[in-house]
Amino acid sequence: MAEENASETPTGQTHTKIQDAFMSVPADAVTTTPEPASADLTWRGSKETEGEEIDYRCTAAHLDVRSDTGKLVGKMFSLTYVALGEDGSASSSRPVTFCYNGGPGCASVPINFGGVGPRRVKTDGVSHLAYPIEVEDNPYTLLRESDLVFLDALGTGFSSLAADADTKKVFGTDGDADAFCRAITTWLEENGRWGSPVYLFGESYGTVRNAILMRLLGERDVKVAGVTMLSAIFDWVQVLEGEDLYHLGMTPVYAATAHYFGKVGAGEDPNRWYNRALKFTEDTLAPALLKGDRLSREREADIAWQYSELIGLPTKHIQRCHLRITLDDFRRNVLLDDGKVCGRLDTRFSSDAPSFVQNSSEWFAGEDAADDAVESSWTTAFRSFLRDELGYHAPARYISSNYEQVGVNWNWEHREPGRMEASSCPNFATDIACAMRRNPHMKVAILGGRYDAATPYWNVMHDMSCQFLGDELKERLEWHRYGCGHMAYVDVPTLAQMSKDMEGFYSKA
Repeated sequence: MAEENASETPTGQTHTKIQDAFMSVPADAVTTTPEPASADLTWRGSKETEGEEIDYRCTAAHLDVRSDTGKLVGKMFSLTYVALGEDGSASSSRPVTFCYNGGPGCASVPINFGGVGPRRVKTDGVSHLAYPIEVEDNPYTLLRESDLVFLDALGTGFSSLAADADTKKVFGTDGDADAFCRAITTWLEENGRWGSPVYLFGESYGTVRNAILMRLLGERDVKVAGVTMLSAIFDWVQVLEGEDLYHLGMTPVYAATAHYFGKVGAGEDPNRWYNRALKFTEDTLAPALLKGDRLSREREADIAWQYSELIGLPTKHIQRCHLRITLDDFRRNVLLDDGKVCGRLDTRFSSDAPSFVQNSSEWFAGEDAADDAVESSWTTAFRSFLRDELGYHAPARYISSNYEQVGVNWNWEHREPGRMEASSCPNFATDIACAMRRNPHMKVAILGGRYDAATPYWNVMHDMSCQFLGDELKERLEWHRYGCGHMAYVDVPTLAQMSKDMEGFYSKA
């Protein structure tokens, strides 16, 4: 949920900065976590689910994350929902799905109380939520298909680091995946669920975590049955302004956004407009960007005009930028005449434009109406649920987003499978392909939205197409594109369709 772009903070400063943020507590604080708390509850469906009911047990607890030598690295907070049979017991063979958000540096509340958990905060289209915060039994919960375990990454939520933990190892692509792998196996052991099909459900950076985990779990003899990638990002080059892949990925999002606000394409179907932008991106814009200044001014002017017709910015402005429009530029200008700026995570959201003196691009990237509209309501409802219904009294602040301390210091180096050297700008699609080739029975679902400017859908299509999977493996890979933004579950029609798609996904052999 938080800002995805990594800063260039020297890695030598990582340990000190994060230690200052997380270790200003007594050395034994990590061992003084609250006792687990649980309650037996009932999920009741709605007219959409024809009165269906599920009795379930919800448990809040911490999972030890230990090294192979038994040394404590941290305690990962988990919130588990397990469906109960008529005799009040759980099924040892029912699927179990491990769910998380991304950041890096974000806790799992959004995907839980926002979307796939049995409780959900009611949203109001693209409007900001206000008091009272309304919570309902979620008609579209994934609990209907699988038991659910929501995990908070170390350094987020109520998850704690051991006082002597090496944050340079924990806060990075491989250290993070290793911690989740250990927490997942701990949960399976403590709950006696080694016979359950294991699924992963990650959003945003959680899809990077998925990519490594689906391979790493297999290497540690945990067979993964299925993986859901919501609002995915695999190749980190796409977040770098000036890179061709960045500008190609953003273009269909710009077109969809301008169309949503009525700036272009009057009367056109939104999906057809998006497809038109996809065709322009691949057939016209991509060859032009590759040519750079070898593209004639006449041809550049012609493409700038076509681009303008798609995204609503002036032709001359686009040509001055040599067809390379940044997200900051687009967000500030597409609603300029209305005195507003559009969102980033979901560009359908908008807010009043900031003051002209607030011109920091880094600051502006984090000012997002899509996030402001819902995030605090989710966390408030979650804390109320823990205290009032589970009796879980946490002594610490719940860190829903800690990007400023965790994300900006993240170690992006990753050794892609089949390569000898680690890359600081890796493509995690190689991990997915490796895991699928090793386990051809594994299923993968990729879900995304037209209005997601944080992890554009086109880039994921491109990343996976460059893995050249065989036909049989491609059959194990399914795609779902929705009329939503990054947080698909904010949009009720999308959530309803996503629920149907997940029902089909889990039912497939």
